[in-house]
Amino acid sequence: MSKVRLIDAEGENRGIVTTAEARKIAEDAGLDLVEIAPNASPPVCKVLDMGKFLFEKNKKERQARKSQTKIEMKEIRLRPKTNEHHRGFKVRNARGWLEKGMKVKVTIRFRGREVTYPEIALEDLREIAEELKDVSIIETAPSMEGRSMNLILAPSKEKPQKTTKDKGSEKTENQAEKQEENKPEKVK
Repeated sequence: MSKVRLIDAEGENRGIVTTAEARKIAEDAGLDLVEIAPNASPPVCKVLDMGKFLFEKNKKERQARKSQTKIEMKEIRLRPKTNEHHRGFKVRNARGWLEKGMKVKVTIRFRGREVTYPEIALEDLREIAEELKDVSIIETAPSMEGRSMNLILAPSKEKPQKTTKDKGSEKTENQAEKQEENKPEKVK
């Protein structure tokens, strides 16, 4: 007869018992005998309602899938000879995607002999990263992959603060609000 470590329906450890005795305890309780840890010495078995156990397990898995965040990746493609105007509106699109929480992959594709001047593409990628640094962080530094150079930007954690002009100096809204609160009221 093989022996198992038994955990009963209330969750109490019954100790090491024979398999036949464990089955009898499960039948008396009107539940199932389920092997929880087969690799343990001796194997661990638990008395429980198998249908309810599977239902709860599936429910937890569905809830975990529902609460997962799916991060979408958008891509902008450029060439080393792309002019400022076209690069400008592609960077504006990238800014919008980053503000919505999407990642952006910036790809510069080389044609012909352009691949012999990767420093031009590297400078373009640095400028794009600099333009978007208020809404993004660099997740993957610029790298060559075949005939293209890639940069991946991820949305930054904190939201950018809006600035207000106050007598020639820039201050954030929070600083301006604190200043307004600290002003004494005029008495008439």
